[in-house]
Amino acid sequence: GFAERMKFSAMLLFSALWLLLVYVPITHWVWGGGWLGDMGLYDFAGGTVVHITAGVAALVAALVLGPRRGFPEQAMPPHNMTMTVAGAGMLWVGWFGFNAGSAGAADETAGMAMAVTQIATAAAALTWMFAEWLNHGKPSVLGIATGAVAGLVAITPASGTAGPMGAIVIGFAGSLFAFIASTKVKKALGYDDSLDVWGVHGVAGIVGAGFR
Repeated sequence: GFAERMKFSAMLLFSALWLLLVYVPITHWVWGGGWLGDMGLYDFAGGTVVHITAGVAALVAALVLGPRRGFPEQAMPPHNMTMTVAGAGMLWVGWFGFNAGSAGAADETAGMAMAVTQIATAAAALTWMFAEWLNHGKPSVLGIATGAVAGLVAITPASGTAGPMGAIVIGFAGSLFAFIASTKVKKALGYDDSLDVWGVHGVAGIVGAGFR
């Protein structure tokens, strides 16, 4: 979210403080018998603990630091689309371990978590593709990769309970709201979230979060 605007040393300090002051307490609120868990917040693999918290932090950091030089007048496309697609593919494959591994066993819950992760991600990639097609006249590989990540994020908190049809709905909704946040809302408000961390991780994480 704050790429190209922070020194490496400052990034290390920010990351350490965020880990201790944000991630650790919220992890215990949700998974350690804390008040959010007692209220019924269900987060199977980290949608709230990881993605919502990181998305909010990225948005706040981007707002505090201000935009990059030339933003938004200067186009700032990805440096290398081949690496972008390869990275998205690695995320897609690695996410099976992320979600299914949260079952803690090689059982039916882990198997269904793998299945719904695949289904939601595919639905989200197609949703972003068609949304981009309708809004901009043509789809893009970057959009498909971004939609896939939004789907991975959205299904994460519900991957232990959702079925195939629920995964389609979650993937569709997560990707659609992430698309709106990353294009329409971002443009309207003028903040410079370099990698759309708030739009893709924060918003899609909120869409996927739920209570028992």
